[in-house]
Amino acid sequence: MVRIITDSTCDLSKSRQVELGVEVAPLSVHFGAETFRDGVDLTNGDFYARLRRAESLPTTSQVNPEDFAARFRACREAGDEVVGIFISSLLSGTCQSACIARGMVEDTHIFVVDSGTVTFGLGLLVERAAFLRDQGLSAGEIASEVERLSGRLRFYAVVETLKYLKMGGRISAATAVVGGMLGITPILNIRDGVVEAAGKSRGRKGAYQWMEERIKKEPVDTALPVAFGHSDAPAVMAECEEYFRARIPGMTVYESDIGAVVGTHAGPGCAGIAYFVKE
Repeated sequence: MVRIITDSTCDLSKSRQVELGVEVAPLSVHFGAETFRDGVDLTNGDFYARLRRAESLPTTSQVNPEDFAARFRACREAGDEVVGIFISSLLSGTCQSACIARGMVEDTHIFVVDSGTVTFGLGLLVERAAFLRDQGLSAGEIASEVERLSGRLRFYAVVETLKYLKMGGRISAATAVVGGMLGITPILNIRDGVVEAAGKSRGRKGAYQWMEERIKKEPVDTALPVAFGHSDAPAVMAECEEYFRARIPGMTVYESDIGAVVGTHAGPGCAGIAYFVKE
């Protein structure tokens, strides 16, 4: 049997984790001296309420190698192969922790994939890995296909403010100032494993139009699922999804709530789309 392990920044709901049969290792969020495991000790609603009240940005921490080593050993002792698919190594040390753990366990049946992405983009790769597992592929075959698919993954999102990305050091102060101009809606993407401020527009409708032009240049492969997600902004996600459903027929859609770790940096009010480019 092949076991699929990911981390909590995939932002798959608890029910979806169970449906897919995947294991999720939680990162941690720290509000001062208080520590919460992402998706375990704190609901998304409670997190965003705390974030809005916080005078300083909470911090986040990666999964440690010992946690992964214990998970890997349990899988191997049960006779299972392992595919681990984790947040971009340029955004967190979690993937590196998994690589260290693989070395600690010293087993060739453990495969670690750097997704190069995060949140509902990572969730799409995990969805696909579970599908391939159910088709009977080996762990090595699944890892190779997920790595290949990660190069076809595109991610675009609108954010309410660049304040949280600036506070967390994810973008420069200069970029944040430009994005904070009156009436400007910032647009993010993930390129080469890093979050970028890719563009800006007047209002969300303009942002969707900007994203649509990008998507026309790299069309959606509707044979594979598309994901929409949001950070405490379900109405914004619904608006984004409605816009693209009208323009991209035949999509199989998954929806995702962005959790505490990614939400720390994106802040509330973010929504977007992740998809695979047509070959």
